[in-house]
Amino acid sequence: MILKHKKEIELMRKSGLLLHKAHMIAKEMAEPGITTAEINTEVENFITSNNAIPLFKGVPGKTPFPAGCCMSVNEEVVHGIPSSRKLIDGDILSIDIGVRLNGWCSDCACTHAIGKVDAEKSNLMMVTEQCLNIAIKEIKPGIKWSVVAKKMAKHARNAGFSVVENFVGHGIGEGLWEAPQVPNYYTKHLSDFKLRQGLVIAVEPMVNAGVKTTETLKDHWTVVTTDRKPSAHFEHCIAVTASGAEVLTCGANGEGWAM
Repeated sequence: MILKHKKEIELMRKSGLLLHKAHMIAKEMAEPGITTAEINTEVENFITSNNAIPLFKGVPGKTPFPAGCCMSVNEEVVHGIPSSRKLIDGDILSIDIGVRLNGWCSDCACTHAIGKVDAEKSNLMMVTEQCLNIAIKEIKPGIKWSVVAKKMAKHARNAGFSVVENFVGHGIGEGLWEAPQVPNYYTKHLSDFKLRQGLVIAVEPMVNAGVKTTETLKDHWTVVTTDRKPSAHFEHCIAVTASGAEVLTCGANGEGWAM
């Protein structure tokens, strides 16, 4: 666990502000008829034109991740690869983007409705966003993360949904993935930790309309629900301060999802 000083958190906030602007570009483009590849191209161009690095591009795996954004549609939970697929009315699109600016990382995700979505998808998005909001409200120094995670998971499950358990949030700073692991549910299989001032974590609830189980497609990246029911994903980078949570990936005036 690497604790950050005030000036380091200020640098992370600058990275987070740039990332928020990138997300706003994606949001404006996310309409029926657009392809996920077209959105990715515009976002990557924006990031690189601001002397920043799209962190996800080239992440190693069986094949390196080929894009700056993860674009996950409907039953795709995370790590969807941008493609020539055109979005259609009724889709939901989860966009996850990471940025490195002046050596400091930021990472956040948001699920968007494409046109008019059905009641199940609308409720799924609302509940998942509320799970992230619960974390923002509950984070403060001295409490164990499990206390927050239990409340997030309870909220999702009480709504009739399931919490993805094989992907979790993480610490973040000069590295995209730092300790600790930050689950969105309680488990004895991951070490609990106490929130401390200066800790920065990426909190990212992933909630499924059906079962919690997932599988990875043959492209080695795209993770889908095993029952092919829809999934939603919301994420912010959050610094633990003396007074509570400071969201580093919201807009300049504090605007954004789950706020």
